[in-house]
This record gives sequence, C-alpha cells and structure tokens, in this order.
Amino acid sequence: MSAVPNEPLPNDILRVRLTARDADALRALLRELRPDTGGRPGVEADGSVGIDAYVPEERIPALEREGITVTRTGNASAEGRAAQAEVGTGNRFAGGAVPRGLAAKLPG
Repeated sequence: MSAVPNEPLPNDILRVRLTARDADALRALLRELRPDTGGRPGVEADGSVGIDAYVPEERIPALEREGITVTRTGNASAEGRAAQAEVGTGNRFAGGAVPRGLAAKLPG
C-alpha cells in the first residue's frame, strides 16, 4: 500500500468525538444524521455533552454546525488494517500442532 501513514484512504472510516453545548443539540444531530456511534453520550468537564462516532470523511462537513464540535480522534480503518497485518499466514496447526480451546475437534 502506498498511502502516507495516518492519512485516510478514500473510503476509510474515521473516529470522531461529537461535542454539543447541551444534550438537546446532540440528540437533534444524532436523530437527523444517524452516524454510527460508539458507546453512550457523556458529560464533559465543561458541561458539554459528547459521544464518539464513526463516519467516512465526506460526512464530517454535515456534522459540523453551530453548537457542535467535531474532533477527529483516529482512523478506525487504518487501525484495523494495522491489526490485520499482525495476523500470520499459513496453517498454524501444520506439523502436528493440536488446537486448544473450547471448540470441538472435527475429523478431516
């Protein structure tokens, strides 16, 4: 992959923090645009209300409006690709290794 590290690719899903001045403003935004959210809203130290959301970059401008702050906190797609790169290839049970765990051992 020839992408610059930490630069989003065209269809990447970004993690953002949506912060609103009050719960009503945040609720209205979530009801209207229905972004994928992670967790529950929480009250910030300054009394504002925030929630994490996962959106493609092209949807971020629709989230930015008066009373709402959008803070990019990560690239969920890039983090997923990095985790997948850690997974080995090949048959981990080759050479007689016996699987362990709760699964049933099936013949074949």
